[in-house]
Amino acid sequence: MMRSSSLARAAGAALLATSVVACSLLGGPIAAQNKPAPPAPPPAPPPPVEAPPVEGYKFVIDPRHEDDVVGVVQITHATKEDTLTDIARRFSVGYNEIHRANPGVDMWLPGAGRQVVVPTQFVLPDAPHKGIVVNVAAMRLYYFPPHKRGEEQIVYTYPIGIGRVGWKTPAGVTTVVRKVKNPTWRPPKDILKEHHAEGDPLPAVVGPGPDNPMGNRALYLGWPEYAIHGTNKPVGVGMRVSHGCMHLYPEDILQLFKMVPIGTEVRVVNQPFVFGWHRGELYMQAFGSLEDDRRDWQKAERKLLAKALGPRIEKELKQRNEQVRWDLVMQLARDPRGVPVAVTDPSASLEQVLANAPKVQNRLPDGAAWDGKTDLPMDQKTFEQVLSKVDPADASHAASGSPQHGASAAPSAASTPRTGT
Repeated sequence: MMRSSSLARAAGAALLATSVVACSLLGGPIAAQNKPAPPAPPPAPPPPVEAPPVEGYKFVIDPRHEDDVVGVVQITHATKEDTLTDIARRFSVGYNEIHRANPGVDMWLPGAGRQVVVPTQFVLPDAPHKGIVVNVAAMRLYYFPPHKRGEEQIVYTYPIGIGRVGWKTPAGVTTVVRKVKNPTWRPPKDILKEHHAEGDPLPAVVGPGPDNPMGNRALYLGWPEYAIHGTNKPVGVGMRVSHGCMHLYPEDILQLFKMVPIGTEVRVVNQPFVFGWHRGELYMQAFGSLEDDRRDWQKAERKLLAKALGPRIEKELKQRNEQVRWDLVMQLARDPRGVPVAVTDPSASLEQVLANAPKVQNRLPDGAAWDGKTDLPMDQKTFEQVLSKVDPADASHAASGSPQHGASAAPSAASTPRTGT
């Protein structure tokens, strides 16, 4: 009997021990295996969706609001293969425009992913909105086709290359007197002499083809020896590289040539700082004065800027009871970026404009005049060859992309009859 009890107690102890071990196991590794897994980290946010780019050469001016500003500033990102000249051509802007808007960005190696400001918003020049208007300080041409009263007015705008220092594009009013497809260039004597002195003699006649600096279309003006034409060196668009003529990208001159009839008025102005109304605010777009601008922008800056407002805007400022922020005006004038900023808005700034600018895809906009393949922008070596033809002061300006205050009202065609292309 006692033995049976002993056996029973031993069996009970063994069972208890087994239960303890089982509980121990359940409370240890087994319990750990059954604990809920920690929550997974939240998924990375999707990359921002970039909008399609907006074409920068054709705009509608709403007659109801008398708007002086067209287009929109855009932000894109460079690819590994891009240069800034590629992006400029893609978005219908010129060399100095893209360089001015992106200080410190390498023109030839901006770098993959680098943010690029595309300055495709424009304050229209202070001039009648008819025919062709050229603002040499902006290196930009505007064409206002005829339209009936009350209809929406269209404006086409294109970057241009202009005359070098010493060969300035003249200011004043003239007309288109001739239109020529595939023009022949007959270099004037002074250009022949210049090239001969540089050891780069020119033939007396340059026929149509890839070596013709006039490109494939030309609008001849009432000023002898001056024309608005294409170019065989597209990278010079947006720079001071001509002998006085106005150069357009090949695709742009094709468009302009088709639209502009003989007899169209051509008005050339020199407006380094342009003001205009947009959505109830006064905007300023600063390009900086040309190197040979004779007006003393250094000493009489405030006076000249006040004059640039013009009597119409002065009157409207009083009627609207608006005040110009002259501190902002002076800041923009001294660091011109070519980006319009509202100078009557108390909270406006260049930084705010850029922060609010739409982010767009780096591709040809729908409806672009260029196909992205023809007449590709040249490489840096070829560009430097183009730059070697520019006067030293202007070459420094073009290479740096920094608009400078200078000294000069462009001469009239009558007072300085120059030749070029």
